[in-house]
Amino acid sequence: MIERTSRLRNIVVALLIVAVGAPACGPAINNADLRLAPPEESSNVGPGDVFTLTIIGESGIPTEYQVRQDGNVMLPYLKVLHVEGMEPEQIEEVIRTRLIEGKFLQDPIVILRMKQYNSKHITILGMVARPGSYPYGTGMTMIQAISVAGGFNAIARRGQVSLKRKLKKGDKTVTRTVVVNVDSIIEGDAQDIPLQAGDQIYVPERVF
Repeated sequence: MIERTSRLRNIVVALLIVAVGAPACGPAINNADLRLAPPEESSNVGPGDVFTLTIIGESGIPTEYQVRQDGNVMLPYLKVLHVEGMEPEQIEEVIRTRLIEGKFLQDPIVILRMKQYNSKHITILGMVARPGSYPYGTGMTMIQAISVAGGFNAIARRGQVSLKRKLKKGDKTVTRTVVVNVDSIIEGDAQDIPLQAGDQIYVPERVF
């Protein structure tokens, strides 16, 4: 009789744990319902970026430059040039035009190549091994980003990871947040999520 009572008590306790724990875990997220716009790729230049600059026929000038935190870069002949937000091709054209207008060179050929995009980052916060800001690489996905941050820790809620993204709507910028089931991606039931520069990932804590 005592053994039977003890067994019934254990069953009741187990059912209570399930009942209490179920709401905390939340409903399963279906990644197919995310409706997240494709990432917007941008090659515009920002603070910290490094590029090489070649002016054909001008071999005595430096070839590598870094954009300062104020968005300016120091260049030969032109001295200070504000390049933040410009595409590499635009910078080439501006340099060429100003060299001609300043009568430094008559018909210069300017070649600019990006070396490092240090201004483009993603942020990973919450229950990962190394939360923080990390350089964004073209084609980076959510799984890759979490791996860069050292992966999930033991109490991460992998089924409800938030992804915040800024999107351009005409002249305005809007922020959209979706919740991703990363477990589904890991298990191969859903596709990985492509990221864009500026994305913010938050991994919440699992509630026991």
